Amino acid sequence: MRLEPSELILNADSSIYHLNLQPEDIAHTIITVGDPDRVGAVSKYFDSIEIKKGKREFRTHTGLLNGKRLTVISTGIGTDNIDIVLNELDALANIDFDQKTKNENHIRLQIIRIGTSGAIQPEIPVDSFLLSEYAIGFDGLLHFYDSEPVLEKKIAEAFMRHSDWNHEKAHPYAAQCDPEMARIFVSNHIRLGVTATIPGFYGPQGRKLRLTPKDGGLNSKLASFRHENLKITNLEMETAGIYGLSKLLGHQAISLNCILANRVTGTFSKNPEKSMDTLIKSTLEKLTQ
Repeated sequence: MRLEPSELILNADSSIYHLNLQPEDIAHTIITVGDPDRVGAVSKYFDSIEIKKGKREFRTHTGLLNGKRLTVISTGIGTDNIDIVLNELDALANIDFDQKTKNENHIRLQIIRIGTSGAIQPEIPVDSFLLSEYAIGFDGLLHFYDSEPVLEKKIAEAFMRHSDWNHEKAHPYAAQCDPEMARIFVSNHIRLGVTATIPGFYGPQGRKLRLTPKDGGLNSKLASFRHENLKITNLEMETAGIYGLSKLLGHQAISLNCILANRVTGTFSKNPEKSMDTLIKSTLEKLTQ
């Protein structure tokens, strides 16, 4: 069945609408970063760069490192952007742009998020690294898809009971990383955790400038949550959307977090660029071993 032009939106040069990319522009192993400036911080370690493209907040470099083809792409902030990036990356891999039809053979992408995050447990120091074993989304994105088969309902339901969740807000959802991909990165230098994906940086994360959050105790409810030896370790704004959409689309995904702040101790990294650079180099080394 052909996809309508309003569904598969292409630019005049037949590139996908937002990312401004064509199918041959991406590798099957893709690193996502939030900040467009961080794309160059990753690709500077490539042996060669063959593609440099960008549109809006979406900047892409594709190249080779130790013989492995890699793509690094910026997503911008939030799961609304993740919805665009994941769907368009999948379209690049699994839709015939000439025929406007889905390909019979499915390409499984490897998606690795490298991002910053804030810890909500006192024992997690700044400048440490955390792999999100699970992520709980508070944005509602996955509820717009037929996502029940890929979600960890017991975790989300347990949190709603624990927090006496306000039903005026979107119901939380939970998703797991790809265990096979995670095994590549597990080491003594990376702890495992449960990440809360929050739909905002200020009120939703309990910050107060001129507006007061409606639930001033949300962060303490997040930090005190326990379910089958799991506890929420950190806050960020993309991981749950990446995990849920990747599972729905048949891709592998993990999220690696550079802990720049600890909300409990009130500390912030004194050299965030150095910490992020260390995580980038470690990630590239493990991907190309």
